[in-house]
Amino acid sequence: MAKNKNLIYIAISLVVFIVLAFLYSTPVFTGKQLFQHDIVQYRGGAKELLDYRADTGNETYWSDSMFGGMPTYQMGSQFKGDIIKQIDNKLNFLPRPVNYLFLLFGGFFLLGMVAVRNWKYALLGATFFGLSTYFYIAIAAGHNGKINTIEYFAPLLAGILLVYIRRQYIWGFIVTTLFMGLQIAANHPQMTYYLFLALGFLFLSELIRAIQKKIPMKHFLVSSGIIAASCLIGVGMNSQRIMANAEYIKETVRGKQILTNNSHTEGNSGMDKESMLMWSYGKLETLNLFIPRLMGGGSQEPEGKEMMAKIQELIQENVGSQTEYDRISKGFGNLTYWGDQPGTSGPAYQGAIVCFLAILGFFFAWKKYRYWILGATILTVFLAWGSNFMVFSDFFIDFVPFYNKFRAPSSILVVVELLFPLIAIIGLYRFFTDEKLTEEYKKKILLYVGGGTLGFVLILLIFGKALLGFHTENEKTYLPPFLLDYLVDERFKLFRIDAIKAFIYVAIAAAALFLVLKQKLNQNIALLIIGVVSLFDLWSVNKRYLNDDNYVDKIFAENPFQTESSDLMAEKVQGNPNLEPILANVNVNKTLETIAEKDKTHYRIFNNILGTFSETNTSYFKSSIGGYHAVKLRRYDDVINEYFQVMDSVKVPNILNLLNAKYLVLGGPEKPQAIPNPRANGNAWFVSDLKFADSPNQEIKSIGVIDSKRTAVIAASDKKYFDRKPVQADSTAFINLTKYQPNELEFKSQSKTPQLAVFSEIYYPHGWKFFIDEKEVPYIKADYLLRAVHVPAGNHHVRMVFEPEVIETGKWFSLISFGLFILLSGFGIFWMNKNKKKEILIEENA
Repeated sequence: MAKNKNLIYIAISLVVFIVLAFLYSTPVFTGKQLFQHDIVQYRGGAKELLDYRADTGNETYWSDSMFGGMPTYQMGSQFKGDIIKQIDNKLNFLPRPVNYLFLLFGGFFLLGMVAVRNWKYALLGATFFGLSTYFYIAIAAGHNGKINTIEYFAPLLAGILLVYIRRQYIWGFIVTTLFMGLQIAANHPQMTYYLFLALGFLFLSELIRAIQKKIPMKHFLVSSGIIAASCLIGVGMNSQRIMANAEYIKETVRGKQILTNNSHTEGNSGMDKESMLMWSYGKLETLNLFIPRLMGGGSQEPEGKEMMAKIQELIQENVGSQTEYDRISKGFGNLTYWGDQPGTSGPAYQGAIVCFLAILGFFFAWKKYRYWILGATILTVFLAWGSNFMVFSDFFIDFVPFYNKFRAPSSILVVVELLFPLIAIIGLYRFFTDEKLTEEYKKKILLYVGGGTLGFVLILLIFGKALLGFHTENEKTYLPPFLLDYLVDERFKLFRIDAIKAFIYVAIAAAALFLVLKQKLNQNIALLIIGVVSLFDLWSVNKRYLNDDNYVDKIFAENPFQTESSDLMAEKVQGNPNLEPILANVNVNKTLETIAEKDKTHYRIFNNILGTFSETNTSYFKSSIGGYHAVKLRRYDDVINEYFQVMDSVKVPNILNLLNAKYLVLGGPEKPQAIPNPRANGNAWFVSDLKFADSPNQEIKSIGVIDSKRTAVIAASDKKYFDRKPVQADSTAFINLTKYQPNELEFKSQSKTPQLAVFSEIYYPHGWKFFIDEKEVPYIKADYLLRAVHVPAGNHHVRMVFEPEVIETGKWFSLISFGLFILLSGFGIFWMNKNKKKEILIEENA
């Protein structure tokens, strides 16, 4: 009976999660969809991939849409036999973002049930976790892969705790393996990496407990073995994805450096420190886990418009010279954010009540949870500080494997947003139910923590201006007192509102706990009060960053690259900052569409209006010189930094010719101009002059000054490729593209002499195969980032095809791993049921 009753409560809790998710996302009822910046960029960059899939029913693992061409492994490619991803798709069956919110709630509910085995606390913890502000900011931005990964944080931890703490080996194996597989399938390795840094403390905690004989060493070894096997099988189910990405990453900005310059040295692995640590949390800024606008909210808050209007008024009244105006301009940054990061979409707010209860949890929770969560929290915060704690960051960058592959250390705070709700509900559960905690001890801790927390907020409210400053060093340097004082006052007002709210919320929670101790309030009522107040707190803050304005008509969400304007569109766009770029870019999109329709051959476009390397409008219509992607190929990124950051009027056109930029889109958004580039090299060309470079630096310097139609820059290490492969000039020779698919190109060549054919296709050493008259031949890199192949004299058919072996190899590993998971799970359940029947039979006989 009790078991059935518990199942009813669990079912009710799941319904509550669905209701909460839909209530937060009410525009989905009217058919509207989220408008997410990164998803808009994805739609442009992945257009060629999606079109190929729709037209052929097959998958291309290479696309020419962005940056001259790159693998599609990080662009939404699909893998045959990828069963675990199909399960992920089934779990995310609800409309976006309802699916994310439901799984965030539901996943933590499972963790709560494992940790305290009480649905009330699991339900409360689920709202603590599922309403963490950072998740809503990430959803608004379109970081869907990140949120998809975080969905499975809590259930993965639940599986591990089932093994280590609950000693439910079979169920623990099943849950851990399944959610490990799902987390990897979500394809955000950075988030998974951060989680496992924290889980290292759980492993150490269990090891220490085994050494201290608090748990049997045999249990620790068996548990660790089961978890290791679970993780390996979960990873194995994603073999295609992992093997392809591992191969790809080596050639990207996350792999080894190729050039030697001021910022990095050839052969060093990972990104340079400046890029890695650009988004580092300030030390004081970490307190916005507790008070959201401690350092302001996002860089673009609604209050910023009013502040800017007042600032302009003050400048008109007080500034009389251009010199003073220019000085003031240097001082302006983000009006509504004054932390240490270059900018931010909002704070990683955890909730005032959640932080308060988490602190209590470190005193009330069982020691088997307390110390490893504390250690993981401290590690997470230190790493989030990034460039503001270089001793720590340097150690991890230099000595901890793979840490230097990831940027934006501030995002590691997602681990705190998992652990704080967990320690909070465990502490709360023991506070209410564990008789080992004396009433005197509870009162003392509640008094110290509650009083200390409230006192801390009061100190900030009274002395906040002196302690926090509410300005940046740059503002202090360049802004005159009348502007700086105004900024400080307005920012303090923003902070004060949130600080007062935090004081009230914590006071309510502390009072509820105190009244329960005094037996003047029912425990369930106290939990309800805490839950409702925390829900109101987090809900209201989250609505600042993900609200009805983020939803738009389906046509805009699914086709953000509009080419026609109308009064109706202008009416719908008006007042919605998310949609304003759609209207602003209509003329540019129309220009791109016109080029693509008139000239259907294969070429690239250089769009210098929208920000070449931060837009995918061009890619939506045709292959682009630029694009938007965090994991570009290293060689292409080197060329961008070498030439396009400077925009040399002679060298840049040479690079554009090399990359077959047949059209340039210049001018402004209102009147864009499509200018043909008759000097573009074309899809392929023969060269007879070879210039050998002794270093990568020489290679990249040379391509900006050579006549690339006649000369190819070749790495000295490739000299041996030309053994018995002479190259001779023939002015009548030609090589023309006859067929184009993103993963297969065919050419027809004619020459009286042997030639080196250079292709305006990006060099990638894995998966591309060259065939001359259907006989596979080796190829090399030319001009630092292009492909080249030696073509004998005569008439020939040249074909290049992208057939990465890791895809087929990985598929079999994935299927075998999933089959092993099913086999072991089935055997485990059979064995468990068999033992249960034996126990029942023994009891009956007794």
